[in-house]
Amino acid sequence: MSSTERTDTQVLVIGAGPTGLLLAGDLAAAGVDVTLVERRPHGLANMTRAFGVHARTLEQLDARGLADELLTTGTTLGRARLFGRLDLDLTRLPSRFNHLLVTPQYEVERLLERRAEAAGVTFRYGTELRGVRQDADTVTAELTGPDGTRHTLTARHLVGTDGVRSAVRSALGLPFPGGSVIRSLVLADVRLTDEPTESFSVDGSGDSFAFLAPFGDGWYRVMGWSRTRQVDDGEPVDLDELREITRGALGTDLGMHDPRWISRFHSDERQSPSYRVGRVFLAGDAAHVHSPAGGQGMNTGLQDAANLSWKLTAVLRGTAPDPDALLDSYHSERHPVGATVLRTSGALVRLAMAHSPLTRAARSLAAGFLNAVRPASARAMGMISGIGIAYAPPAGSHRPAGRRAPDIRLREGRLYELLRAGEFVLIAPEGPPPALPAAAPVSPGHLVRATWPDPARRTAVLIRPDGHIHWTSR
Repeated sequence: MSSTERTDTQVLVIGAGPTGLLLAGDLAAAGVDVTLVERRPHGLANMTRAFGVHARTLEQLDARGLADELLTTGTTLGRARLFGRLDLDLTRLPSRFNHLLVTPQYEVERLLERRAEAAGVTFRYGTELRGVRQDADTVTAELTGPDGTRHTLTARHLVGTDGVRSAVRSALGLPFPGGSVIRSLVLADVRLTDEPTESFSVDGSGDSFAFLAPFGDGWYRVMGWSRTRQVDDGEPVDLDELREITRGALGTDLGMHDPRWISRFHSDERQSPSYRVGRVFLAGDAAHVHSPAGGQGMNTGLQDAANLSWKLTAVLRGTAPDPDALLDSYHSERHPVGATVLRTSGALVRLAMAHSPLTRAARSLAAGFLNAVRPASARAMGMISGIGIAYAPPAGSHRPAGRRAPDIRLREGRLYELLRAGEFVLIAPEGPPPALPAAAPVSPGHLVRATWPDPARRTAVLIRPDGHIHWTSR
C-alpha cells in the first residue's frame, strides 16, 4: 500500500489520559485526522494520582490557551519545604508561572478533552487494543469494541499513550526494564481540622514519611509510607493507617477526616529503551514511569506530547526535509529527559526513605547546600519544574538553539500567545524575512511572523511550536 492510498485515520492515539488528549488535540488543531481510542467507557473517571502542574507544563498549556483557566481550578504554591530544612523558592523561576499549581489530574483532562473534541478528534471509548502490525507505509491496530466485536483501524502513525501497562508497548515486544522503588504508599484526599504551618511539605522520621499539599478548596492531598507496613496493593487501607503514618512522619495528623478516596499503590522505575519503532511511538507512562517524588509524571508525559505533535504534523504536511530524522529526534530529545526524571525522582524518594543516622545527616547537609548555594538550587528547581530542560542544537545551528524560549514580549504580543497558532514563530527585524536554514521543518505558509520591540535588534530567532528555539542568526 502506498502512502497516498486511503487510511482510516492519519494518526491513531491509544489512551485518553492527559498525554494522549494533548497530543490528539494538537494534531487535530493542525488539521490532522486523529482517532483516539480509550478502553474505559466514556465518563468513567481515572484514578487521579497526579496533583501538581509545574511551570513548564503551564507554559505549554498557555501556548494552547488553557493555562489561565486551569489556574482557577486549584491553588498556586510559591514555596515548598522538604525534609524540614530544604526551602525551595519557586518564585525565583524565570517564568510567568513561577509556582506549582496544585489541582487534580481530572481538571487537566477535562480541559484537554474539551479542546480535543472542539478540534475534531474522533473518540472511541470502551475500545481495547489487541494487536499492532505495520509495514513501510501504514500501521494497523486490531481492536475490540464495546460490544465485543473485533475490527481494525489503519493509520499512517500510531502513538501509545496507554500508561504503565501499555498494550502498545507489549504489542511491539518492547521490554520495560526496571523495578519497584517503593511499596505500600497510601494516598488520599482528605479534609483537615487543623491548618498546617506549611502549605506544601515533605518530611520523614526514618521509619516513615508523609507528604501534604492543598488543593485550595478545603481538600488536601496526603501521601504516606511506613517502613513497618509493607504489604501488597490489594491489602485493605483505611484512614486510621494514614493517620498513624502521618503522625510518625510529621508529628501530627492535623485532624484529617472525611476522605473522598483512599488507595494503596506501589511505584516502579522503568523506561522503554526506544520511544519509536517504525511508525509507532510511545509517550507518557507507556514510555517511562518513576516515583511520585517531585510530581513529574504527568508533566513529563504532557511535554512528551508537545514534542511529538508538531513533528508528526510536519511529516504529514510534507514540510519536513528529512522526515525520518525529524521523527527520530523525538526519541533522541525525550529519552534523556525521561532518564533524568527517573534519576531525580528516585533520588528524592530515597532521601525521603533515609533510615540510618548517616544517610539522614547526608540529607540534611544536601538540603543546607541547596539552601546556601543559589545556582545549585536554581538548577534543581529548573529540572523539577521543566524550565531547565534543553535539547541538543540541530545540526548546523548553535546555542541558544535547543533551549526553552522565555515568554518574551514582542510587538504582536507575548510569544506564548503567538504559539497558540500551533506553528513555528519567526522573530526578526522589520523588513524582508531572513533566509531560514534548509533543514528547518517549516514552510512559509505555516509560519507566524513577529518583530522585536526594539528596532535596533537585528538578530532573527525561529521558535518551534513546543516553545524551544530551533535556530538563531549570528
